[in-house]
Amino acid sequence: MKKILLVTVLGFFALSCGEKKEEKKEGFEMSRTKTTTATETASEGVPVDMNNKGIGPITELTFPDEIDAEMAARGEAKYNAICTACHLPNQRMIGPALSGVYERRSPEWVMNMMLNPDGMLREDPIAMALLKEYNNAIMLNQNLTQEEARDLAEYLRTL
Repeated sequence: MKKILLVTVLGFFALSCGEKKEEKKEGFEMSRTKTTTATETASEGVPVDMNNKGIGPITELTFPDEIDAEMAARGEAKYNAICTACHLPNQRMIGPALSGVYERRSPEWVMNMMLNPDGMLREDPIAMALLKEYNNAIMLNQNLTQEEARDLAEYLRTL
């Protein structure tokens, strides 16, 4: 009896050590491996137009040479509270990476996008191209005041 039990156990052991076949499953499959690069480059479909000021209340904005640290600190706090759900500084996410945004967009455009995303997405050609590039993920209106948007704009200068 012991011999039969020993042979049976050894047989199961030998079978379990055999080559494992992978089954190809039909249907949806998702890979969670990271395939994007750390920095965003200008995409082919979205133009870089530094003369476009956007649609909204900001018609003129000139940054001083020095960054206002107090303003940037308030902007960083606001950024961490409302922007990080969709934006990272150096990586695409739901929305574009924001590091170096002033090399691609005018300060007025950035402020108007923060203050008037609905109007920008309806009428501004760059905002419409970004909407298309980011799979129609709209930027929600955060109901920022002009002061809050200016603080955020100052913080974006530090990225």
